[in-house]
Amino acid sequence: MGTALVYHEDMTAARLLWDDPECEIECPERLTTALERLQQRGLEQRCLQLAAREASEAELGLVHSPEYVALVRGTQALGTGELQTLSGQYDAVYFHPSTFHCARLAVGAALQLVDAVLAGAVRNGLALVRPPGHHSQRAAANGFCVFNNVAIAARHAQRQHGLHRILIVDWDVHHGQGIQYIFEDDPSVLYFSWHRYEHGRFWPYLRESDADAVGQGPGLGFTVNLPWNQSPGPRGEDPAVLPGRASTDAPWPQVGMGNADYVAAFLHVLLPVAFEFNPELVLVSAGFDSAIGDPEGQMQATPECFAHLTQLLQVLAGGRVCAVLERPGVHPECPGSPGPSLDEPPAARPHEALAQDRALTALGKVLYLLDRILDGQVSSGVAVTPACAAAATLDVAIRCGLSHGAQRLLCLAVGQLDRPPDLTDDGRNLWLNIGGKEAAALSMFHVSVPLPGTTGGFLSCVLALVLPLAYSFQPDLVLVALGPAHGLRDPQAALLAALLRGPAGGRVLALVDEESTPQLVVVLARVLHGEAAPSLGPFSMASPEDVQALMQLRGQLEPRWKMLQVASEAGGPGSG
Repeated sequence: MGTALVYHEDMTAARLLWDDPECEIECPERLTTALERLQQRGLEQRCLQLAAREASEAELGLVHSPEYVALVRGTQALGTGELQTLSGQYDAVYFHPSTFHCARLAVGAALQLVDAVLAGAVRNGLALVRPPGHHSQRAAANGFCVFNNVAIAARHAQRQHGLHRILIVDWDVHHGQGIQYIFEDDPSVLYFSWHRYEHGRFWPYLRESDADAVGQGPGLGFTVNLPWNQSPGPRGEDPAVLPGRASTDAPWPQVGMGNADYVAAFLHVLLPVAFEFNPELVLVSAGFDSAIGDPEGQMQATPECFAHLTQLLQVLAGGRVCAVLERPGVHPECPGSPGPSLDEPPAARPHEALAQDRALTALGKVLYLLDRILDGQVSSGVAVTPACAAAATLDVAIRCGLSHGAQRLLCLAVGQLDRPPDLTDDGRNLWLNIGGKEAAALSMFHVSVPLPGTTGGFLSCVLALVLPLAYSFQPDLVLVALGPAHGLRDPQAALLAALLRGPAGGRVLALVDEESTPQLVVVLARVLHGEAAPSLGPFSMASPEDVQALMQLRGQLEPRWKMLQVASEAGGPGSG
């Protein structure tokens, strides 16, 4: 299974027929430019290409009133003056004789994508559509949006495919109030939106876009709003021009949010709720005016950040993720910066445990895989190591990784594996041990935490500690070592491997103790190949002891690692 791309050139037909500075940015070129960029990078050819179909009026009626659908249908016969008069009745909207056709194609594209993913024809996909949809309401166009593409897709998934839990993630810079209104009393849909808010002074200027709007009635708690605000800095600076960051030394919310802020929002706010909700499908209202370079959004997140956000979402719902374009952004090319220079690490000391032929054979396979990953011939791999030589093999793998091209290496060791005693804290290696006797930061690059005994405790450890450290460290290579008595269930190990693909650009080498089940090796190989991790099973809350130990450990590490520096009104670590 691969990725679907749904598009139809007819969606470029509608355009503004009169002067309107507010609406002129919603033009056909916003769609064609996005498609051209996909073609230039060879991405279109790698996708299953589907031509969008028109949604039926019955499908539009899943969300919109018959009267509103009839009104939009009637725009096909109106002249320019009549279209302009009708458009003036709505906020930031224009109609064109082709609007009804284009908007039905946009909805149909979203429905086709959902059908393809839920039928198993593809794993995930993108609907490249126009007009956008997340501001549209039951009986009103709004903010360039005519029909609510994502909301209709969610209702379609429920009615046609029998889904009971759908997550909608809206990362557009504007609040998708249309989606919120439609589902605010519905506990079967969890809606998450971050958006520029500025205490209600940023469009759409709504009180219900604030963080305390959390749904109503049966849907109470199923709306999650994360508003970005602009407030004066400590010396009167305008935070809109400061680099976006998640930091305790910047306790005021601000615009100009950067990569760290977006990833932190996912790790500390969205994903903990989403794992507990356990969605069967993830829909993304994918607006890219929240990326760097958009003059209205004024955010600092790079395009690469959204790839990481997408990968984080793919650990949910069995990987069934459908992204539907909202408003494309305008951003410059963002070349990568060169990494730090390489220093040759000390030579590896000899290991008696590697003297056996079986251990040497296994080590040879590990080093072969490691070289191929660092050379770019493969992206990831899994190798089995003898229990008696697990620690020695890991030691050699770390040193070879650092000497053969990895500038920063993250080692996640689970089970009875001690950090090599002469591994230096030079900033090039980060050692995380899950399964230690107690939570401890022996240095900023040597961290140990016990293996939590509950699903909630395990997720808290991964989302509030492991991933923030990994994204802050930005490794070139990740070694996941499952040593003797590692104690992880197959789904837990798979989730770790899947999530750690993001920080290292997919370069993950998993070392598995031979006493583990053969099925574990198969599961790890699948997730490293891009398949979804299996479900963790029923959710159970973290124990108070695990939570306290984790918070104390975060407090020790916060001064060094920015992704742990999350400010909140309560002031508690991890509560933001």
